[in-house]
Amino acid sequence: MSDSNSMWGGRFGEGPGDIMREINASIPFDKRLWQEDIAGSKAHAQMLAAKGIISSADESAIQQGLSTIHAEYEANGVPEDWTLEDIHMVTETRLRELVGEPAARLHTARSRNDQVATDFRLWVRAAIGQIDTGLRAFQSTLVMRADEHAESIMPGFTHLQVAQPVTLGHHLMAYYEMAKRDRSRFADCANRLNHSPLGAAALAGTSFPIDRAATAKSLGFDGPMANSLDAVSDRDFALEFLTCATQTALHLSRLAEEMILWASQPFGFIALPDAWSTGSSIMPQKRNPDAAELVRGHAGRIMGCMTSLMVTMKGLPLAYSKDMQDDKPPVFEAYDLLALSIAAMTGMVGNVSFKTERMRDVASSGFSTATDLADWLVREHGMPFREAHHVTGSVVKATEARGIGLEAVSVDDLAAVHPPLAGCTLPDLSVEGSVASRTSAGGTAPLRVREAIAVARKELEA
Repeated sequence: MSDSNSMWGGRFGEGPGDIMREINASIPFDKRLWQEDIAGSKAHAQMLAAKGIISSADESAIQQGLSTIHAEYEANGVPEDWTLEDIHMVTETRLRELVGEPAARLHTARSRNDQVATDFRLWVRAAIGQIDTGLRAFQSTLVMRADEHAESIMPGFTHLQVAQPVTLGHHLMAYYEMAKRDRSRFADCANRLNHSPLGAAALAGTSFPIDRAATAKSLGFDGPMANSLDAVSDRDFALEFLTCATQTALHLSRLAEEMILWASQPFGFIALPDAWSTGSSIMPQKRNPDAAELVRGHAGRIMGCMTSLMVTMKGLPLAYSKDMQDDKPPVFEAYDLLALSIAAMTGMVGNVSFKTERMRDVASSGFSTATDLADWLVREHGMPFREAHHVTGSVVKATEARGIGLEAVSVDDLAAVHPPLAGCTLPDLSVEGSVASRTSAGGTAPLRVREAIAVARKELEA
């Protein structure tokens, strides 16, 4: 039973040539679907027996044989026999060796087309569950560190220039919100993919009196897919998974980039522990943020996986084409890279040392509280904001020329720029005063940060 020609049937007089066998074989990568393939076969056999399409004795033999194969694969892995092409043929051939003729009845009323579509959906659904678990752990770590630093002041940047002071806790909670959206996207993907292709057969359905609802329920699907052509040819679920993975990887890459910058000497905001750093082969003083750089690099590879499958699918007519055999490698690769990236960023966030004094010093540079002065002019002196913006800009220019910061501005300095301000009471232009004043919903004030943390903890407990 080792010749794949026996699976193709009597149409072909000869087996495939060596090059055809190699290009046609998918077992090197689709062996990863072995658990899903066995689960789908078990559900299919149970349904066939329930509908009287195969005997209960044949079903019993098939179920026992599949359980034996499951144990074998679990213990020793899936054998790669390229003459058998794919995981479906490898498993069916082994089943014939174990139980004989009943194995030949298992493929009744199904095709490898609906079989692989079912297996792949089951695998992606499980992968989403694993990614969600990882993202939840990442969120929990962000919340933990944000709570530690709800009042730690750091510079907020626009254009990578010091803009306004914020709290480190607020900054970390921004990534919590990103991960929250990522989890939501994956959950939506899982909901949309959760319909079973099994029973669509090659493309047109089957004349056997099967029960597609039963197999769908057995495999945890919400129900069968409505159209047999769509069932075997759809790979939206894989594309959507890759889109979600790409968006998540982009978020992780942004945080990785910040850690790379923050760990550099010009920033000096963090110190990465030895476990998340590497050294140089020639420069003994170096501590390189390689883990963060690799997460940043993985984002590009994951994006490439998404593009690869989109290009594969863009011109395919209905229903199944062999091009679709190449749907699985990019999904498997993206999953592996993303799961590793999530774990790496969770570890780095959890173990990094934040140099909060350095962060505060930089936050107080660059006249970062200028907006506070402009807001005060609007609020306390009734100026239109554009006028307040102009006055504040003049104050900044004057203080910059004197080499002092806004926290050192006097009433006389203000009056020199705008005489009506003579004798006024100065606002608090310190970075502490600035962050404390940002109490609008979603703002950086420690009070708001702790509220956001409390909400996040409830969300994570739900």
